Amino acid sequence: MTQEKKTQDFGNDPLKVRDTDHYKDEYVSGFVDKWDELIDWDGRANSEGDFFIKLLKEHGAKKVLDVAAGTGFHSVRLLESGFEVTSADGSPEMLAKAFENGRKRGHILRTVHADWRFLNKSVHDLYDAVICLGNSFTHLHSDNDRRKTLAEFYATLRHDGILILDQRNYDALLDHQVQPTHNYYYCGDNVKASPEHIDESLARFRYEFPDKSVYHLNMFPLRKEYVRKLMRDIGFQKVTTYGDFKETYREAEPDFFIHVAEKRYIEGENE
Repeated sequence: MTQEKKTQDFGNDPLKVRDTDHYKDEYVSGFVDKWDELIDWDGRANSEGDFFIKLLKEHGAKKVLDVAAGTGFHSVRLLESGFEVTSADGSPEMLAKAFENGRKRGHILRTVHADWRFLNKSVHDLYDAVICLGNSFTHLHSDNDRRKTLAEFYATLRHDGILILDQRNYDALLDHQVQPTHNYYYCGDNVKASPEHIDESLARFRYEFPDKSVYHLNMFPLRKEYVRKLMRDIGFQKVTTYGDFKETYREAEPDFFIHVAEKRYIEGENE
């Protein structure tokens, strides 16, 4: 039996760690155990309201694949709103925590351990919607990994399905327009989340908890228009982007962008 890793290892030069597979070493059990302090389920539910629930219902979605389940926040919320949900994640530690959180709330989560790049090896069904939330897509560090992942998401959707994918507003960070807050997705009052380094191919974030423990995540700073173009390149017909749950916004203001990509064929669509 392998021993759970409690501490992260970024080597002698953390800024050189720009590899998709490293996420397995970032979500160590010590960090996962504290993740819900960072999220604050009640705070997050209040901040986003019923945005995702309404969006899914507007598109007629009933069966949802949560590919970045994390500790289960959205999976549980959607289950409690009447959706049929499958919860997937690349981190077995996260899936175990999600299952535990679901059970505490009276639910048995249907979980799948899956690497997005090979999603359809592990997931053998079609869904009305795929959701990839919590800034998770930025864990993919290469263009090839992102394209392969989006193709896998596309393949598991029904012919008229939708993908809902969010990301931090890295444009504002890269262009030095604003410092990030955590008013929406990171709602824990006593947790500090701040960027230690950012350049065109790395955003390194530091997370400090009340007990003085510190963890890091190395992510790729995705520009908004790049993500929208990727989605269209893969075959999604229409991409609508919201800023902090609003359809109208100034580019530098939102902390997060939320992309809704539609698979259904729209004749003459050229967005």
